[in-house]
Amino acid sequence: KFVSEDGKANVTSWFGNYFLDPGTKQNIPPSNSWASDPSNDVAVLHIILQPGGKLVLPKANEEGVNRSLYLVEGFDFSVLIGGEPVQDKMVIDVDPSVDIELYLPESSNNGVEFLMLQGKPISEPVAQHGPFVMNTRAEINQAFDDYDKTQFGGWPWPSDEHVFPQEKGRFALLDGKETFPEDDGTCSLEDS
Repeated sequence: KFVSEDGKANVTSWFGNYFLDPGTKQNIPPSNSWASDPSNDVAVLHIILQPGGKLVLPKANEEGVNRSLYLVEGFDFSVLIGGEPVQDKMVIDVDPSVDIELYLPESSNNGVEFLMLQGKPISEPVAQHGPFVMNTRAEINQAFDDYDKTQFGGWPWPSDEHVFPQEKGRFALLDGKETFPEDDGTCSLEDS
């Protein structure tokens, strides 16, 4: 996590080589993922500015990248993006080939939050419906058929809205065995 010297701007790099301290290991995507190729310059950043906060979003590491800023919170406080005031909840496609300054005036009452998404276009057709994203409408239909038949492997609980007590923590159930994450990232098995 990057925090400005005055503490008024911070960036969490969920993915991408931006705002990382030297030696910080980047999140590693699956090897067959589009994001695993550094030339695609995929990045996902969560940016928060407090009143008086200023941040320079550096230009993209690669050419041919699309970059969008999603203003998700605090849109009524006249944040400046590249010197232009923005007062609505919106998506802003910005020029990734130049540095862009984000600034929230000191007179603002609350902070603002952005989500930045960037990467080279995949250049494949995209079909989307509900939670499914595929390349064709036929693949979307197949995904719905698969879900209707198996709920992607089955839902082992008695109702769709089944909720476990919070103290149970994270776990997975497979073939009657529960797995729980360990502090070191491994999993342990217990019979259920």
